Amino acid sequence: MTFSIKPIFALAILAAIITSAYASGPLRVLKTNPRYFTDDSGKAIYLTGSHTWNNLMEITRPGLNPNPVVDFGAYLEFLKSHHHNFFRLWTWESPAEFDASGAVKYRYSPLPYERPGPGAASDGSARFDLRLFNSAYFDRMRERIITARDDGMYVSIMLFQGFSLNNKGHDDPWPGHPFNSHNNINGIDGDPNHTGGGLATHSLSIPAITALQEAYVRRVIDEVNDLDNVLYEITNEDEGSTQNTAWQIHMIQLIKTYEAGKPHQHPVGMTAQYPKGSNAVLSASGADWISPNEEGGYQSDPPAADGHQVVINDTDHSFYYLSLQKAGLAAQRAWAWKNFTRGNQALFMDPYLDPFPWDMSDRNHPSSSTPDAYWDTLRNAMGDARVYADRMDLANMTPQNALTSTHYCLANPGHEYLIYQPLAGDFTANLQAGIYNYEWFNPVDHAVVSTGSFTAATGIRSFTPPIKSDAVLYLKAFMPHGAR
Repeated sequence: MTFSIKPIFALAILAAIITSAYASGPLRVLKTNPRYFTDDSGKAIYLTGSHTWNNLMEITRPGLNPNPVVDFGAYLEFLKSHHHNFFRLWTWESPAEFDASGAVKYRYSPLPYERPGPGAASDGSARFDLRLFNSAYFDRMRERIITARDDGMYVSIMLFQGFSLNNKGHDDPWPGHPFNSHNNINGIDGDPNHTGGGLATHSLSIPAITALQEAYVRRVIDEVNDLDNVLYEITNEDEGSTQNTAWQIHMIQLIKTYEAGKPHQHPVGMTAQYPKGSNAVLSASGADWISPNEEGGYQSDPPAADGHQVVINDTDHSFYYLSLQKAGLAAQRAWAWKNFTRGNQALFMDPYLDPFPWDMSDRNHPSSSTPDAYWDTLRNAMGDARVYADRMDLANMTPQNALTSTHYCLANPGHEYLIYQPLAGDFTANLQAGIYNYEWFNPVDHAVVSTGSFTAATGIRSFTPPIKSDAVLYLKAFMPHGAR
C-alpha cells in the first residue's frame, strides 16, 4: 500500500497564524493535563513572553539618565515579532525611591490612590487619601489589557510589589509609600513597630491596611473581570515569612471568592518570595500557577511539571541576568527548550529599552528604540517553543524523559514526540511502531532544516541530527501501527 505523506508546514507560516490568535474565553486549568491552561477552544494554551518593569507605570530618574517612556503599541509588536503571547504587567506601590542622602532617585506613576492632600508627602507631592481611587491608574490598566487582547496577548496583573516595601539592595521605597504614616491623611501606619520598612503591610497584622488592600483588589477585578486575557499575580518577590505567606494565601482566596460571584473567573498565581523564598510554599499555596526560584534545578535542569500547578518558570526568579550572561547564549537557548520539554512555560525578565536598568550598566545596551540583540537568543527560543506548542496536540502530551537518551521529551507515545538534544551528536528514542513525519529544527538559526518520513518498529531508534549544535526533532505519526 502506498501512503501519501502530508508535508509539515513551514514554521514561519504557522507562526503568522498563531500570533494572530485571540483568546476564546478566560483561561482555566486543563483538567486532563493540568500542566497547561485552556480556554473555550479546549486546546492547551502555552504561555511564554518577555516582560519589563515599566510596561504599566512610567519610571523616571530625576537628574539621571531617564528611563524611556514605553510605547505600548511598539512593545506589543516587539513581543509578536518573537512569537510571544504573555507578559506580566508590572505595578509599583511607592511613588518614589530615595538614595542614602534622602534625595528622590526614582519616581513611579500613576498610582492607584488620589493625592489631594492636605499637606505634602515625603516625595514633595500632596499626601494620599487612601479612600479615593485614582481612575487614571485603573483606566490605563484596562486599556492596555484590551490592547494586548486585540494582539493575542495574555496579561498577568501584578497586584502588589515586594520591592516597594524596603531596600533590597536598590534604593529605599518605604519613605514614599502611601501606607507610610507621613504620606497619607487617613492615619494609616504601615510600620507601627518602627522597623524602617513596610513588610508589615504585606501581612495580616494591620486589619485597616488589609481592608484597604482588599478594596483595591476588588476594584481591579471590577475593572477587568469581563476580559478573557487576564491572569492575576499577588505580588512580586515579597520577603519570605510565615506572615507574608498567610497574607498571600488570603489574597488568593479573596480573588477566587470575589470572582466566584462574577461572570468570569481567572487564574491566580503566586510567584517566588525573595529573599527567604521556598518553592514548597508556592506548591502549598492554592494558587493556579506558580513561578519558582532556582531550587530544584529551575536554572539549569528544570524538573518535569507534575500537573499539581501550572509552572511558569521566570528568569526574574530562577535565572538572574548575571547568571544568564555567565552561562552564555547556548545555555540560555537550552533553558527555553528544556522547560518546554519538561512541561513548564517560560518567561524572561527583559530589560527591553532601559539603558541602565537599576543602575546595572552591564545588563542592557539598546540602541534608541531597538532592544539589545544580545537577549534575542533567549527571546527567540521561547517564541520558537511556543510555535511548536501551538502546532502540536499539546493537551495530550506529557514530559517523557525516559523515552530519549537526551532526557528532554514531550510525547504522546505512538502519536507525537518533540525531543530536544542540548548537545551536538547522536541520540536515541524509544518509539512505538508507526509511520512518522519528521522535522529537524535548528534552534540556533531558529529554522527548519530537514523534513521527511520513516517507518518505525517498536523500540529504540538512533537519530543523527543534520545540525552541528543543539537540535530539535519533531515527530508526528502519519499512520500509527495497525491502522488501515
